[in-house]
Amino acid sequence: MPGSSHERSDAARNRQLLLDAAETLVREQGADAVTMDAVAKLAGVGKGTVFRRFGNRAGLMLALLDQSDQKMQWAYMFGPPPLGPGAPPVDRLIAFGRARLALVEVEGDVRKNAAIGGQYGGPPYNIAKTHVALLLRQAGAPGDIALTADTLLAALDAGLVLHQIRALGYTLDQVGAHWERLVRQVTARPVQ
Repeated sequence: MPGSSHERSDAARNRQLLLDAAETLVREQGADAVTMDAVAKLAGVGKGTVFRRFGNRAGLMLALLDQSDQKMQWAYMFGPPPLGPGAPPVDRLIAFGRARLALVEVEGDVRKNAAIGGQYGGPPYNIAKTHVALLLRQAGAPGDIALTADTLLAALDAGLVLHQIRALGYTLDQVGAHWERLVRQVTARPVQ
């Protein structure tokens, strides 16, 4: 298992070199431009190493998404406030959305290139949904918390956000401000 004590240190180092190289290429040129050759060249290893490690391009893209998901999970579980513990739940929800939006341009293209389906039943989505639901409960949000968590996460869907930015002309700041308004509306307690 990558990153475990069973993985040789040189294998773990090569894996990280390859993921770092792929991430750099995605950020600089977009996921569509990432090839196994380009990743190998940038990482300074042979192309066979990339294929042995990830199998194919989709496997490389999935590994990039996994790494990104793990970094994000660590940030909201153990990182500093307002994303991490120690801030009020509404502030944490707002920070969570803004952190996800900061990754959307890279992750959106990577998800498309990873050719993943059933993303709403997988562990990364379920972990994010559990986190959002927990913060909604802590904020005292009314209604069906699981359904509200799904609805909020839908606003952060990479495909939708990329469409809003690239086709509709919104900026990432505008989408982030909308996220904050949405969180505040959903968590507002009705006047009694």
